[in-house]
Amino acid sequence: MPTAATLIAERLAAAGCRFAFGIPGGEVLTLIDALAAAGIRFVLAKHENAAGFMAEGTWHQTGAPGVLVATVGPGIANAVNVIANAHQDRVPMIVLSGCVDAAEQQTYTHQVFDHQALLRPITKATLMAVDGAVDTVIDKALAIALDGQPGPVHVDLPVALAPAPQQAPMAPSRPRPGPVAPAPSPDLAMARSWLAEAERPLVIAGVDVLTQGAEQAVEQFVRTVSAPLITTYKAKGVVREDEPLALGGAGLSPKADSDLLPLVRQADLVVLAGYDPIEMRTGWRNPFAAGQRVVEFTAVPNTHYMHRAGISFVGDVGAGLDALLDGVNLRQAWPDGEPAHVRAALKDAFAPGPDWGPGAVFATARRMLPPETVVATDSGAHRILLSQMWDCHQPRTLLQSSALCTMGCALPLAIGSALADDTNRPAPRVVIVGDACLEMVLGELATARDLALPIIIIVLVDESLALIELKQRKSGLPNLGVDFPGTDFAAVATAMGGHGVRVDDEAQFEAALGEAMTRSHFTVIACAIGRKAYDNQI
Repeated sequence: MPTAATLIAERLAAAGCRFAFGIPGGEVLTLIDALAAAGIRFVLAKHENAAGFMAEGTWHQTGAPGVLVATVGPGIANAVNVIANAHQDRVPMIVLSGCVDAAEQQTYTHQVFDHQALLRPITKATLMAVDGAVDTVIDKALAIALDGQPGPVHVDLPVALAPAPQQAPMAPSRPRPGPVAPAPSPDLAMARSWLAEAERPLVIAGVDVLTQGAEQAVEQFVRTVSAPLITTYKAKGVVREDEPLALGGAGLSPKADSDLLPLVRQADLVVLAGYDPIEMRTGWRNPFAAGQRVVEFTAVPNTHYMHRAGISFVGDVGAGLDALLDGVNLRQAWPDGEPAHVRAALKDAFAPGPDWGPGAVFATARRMLPPETVVATDSGAHRILLSQMWDCHQPRTLLQSSALCTMGCALPLAIGSALADDTNRPAPRVVIVGDACLEMVLGELATARDLALPIIIIVLVDESLALIELKQRKSGLPNLGVDFPGTDFAAVATAMGGHGVRVDDEAQFEAALGEAMTRSHFTVIACAIGRKAYDNQI
């Protein structure tokens, strides 16, 4: 007869989960043992926040929900940031925690608080495993995590219930239905007429293209209509960004917005494909002109009001785009060639320039690394510049926290992605971070060492919280709390079992990166760029 922990583990394995991440505590030992027995490898991280980002990294690689395991009290509290990130970044994640039994809680208070009350605002659901219905609870958790816009679901497993025998489980819920196109309707007829009349169509694609697997549909639509494509940072690579129709990512760069937003307003039809403005800065609030024709294909109803659309279809993004295109005779798109001018202006605006700095680092890395390289980047000025400069040749090859914009995500994202890549020739994993970001998660270098992952960590060393310092300076405020002494990252990397090197110019960086690409263990390349290196860059 299976136990409660066994039922949970087996349902997760059946859903394609092959890894779980966390830090053991007495309350989750039975669960971890059951995960291992079900073929799910438990990976020890150094902090629950990093463990959650590793779990997200596996989802980007495999498509199965990430699994985070946290023990009672401080374990689950440590994971709050990454759970909130999964909620905002639309990451399906099953968060498993151990909890003290209800009867025990009446007289025992050590490390005890209400996990569900803490997590309810930042999850799609928080559930308590119940004796006799454990299979139902974990089935619900998986269905909710993957439904509509994906997100995290928490399951609390009481200590005494975990090893308790359960009756034969009910059959798992059926798979979700396949893509459903919008039904014939006046709205669909109107949207098709708008497309037929459009001479300046434009597409904006977002994170729900990825969550629904609509990448191919978006690419086909863009090519057929000859519509220029703007993506959010998460959706970079839906169309290869070295192609003429791809205008790159948008979200946090006022410099990029100065070229992109005027083009958006020139469009006589804007098609929003899985576009979720949770990734965008306030410049993208109500970006459309009065009366501008906007058709929206969205996973969930538009209740954010960052923008409004003339016609909105809720459901499958890819099927919706196919339905919109069906039977429509198209006009010549953009006869004045304005998108090409905007693309050229963006390339010029974010060209690296002749001097050593972050632009030179990014341009050199893109030139040397193979197209399929998976880069994970942290939050800060470096991420904004990188997201504008870095051409993605495939989706999910620039991993980041783009909605919550949390620091400390890049290294664990790369670890999870690399660990789950079981292809014959895994793509290189490269981490690009600021020095403050890396200092947050230095302990996870040991995790990369323990897992024998040849990750390349490129750290931009300016000894400052550059983005915040820039905002502080522009506000006329004194320099407070943003600058700090430097860390010898090369020495730290060596001490933690990897290879470390400091570079001060482009030639040194090129040599260091070339050598790093040949190693079987992790490398940290500390690029000394100096303070205020991002001025006028983003």
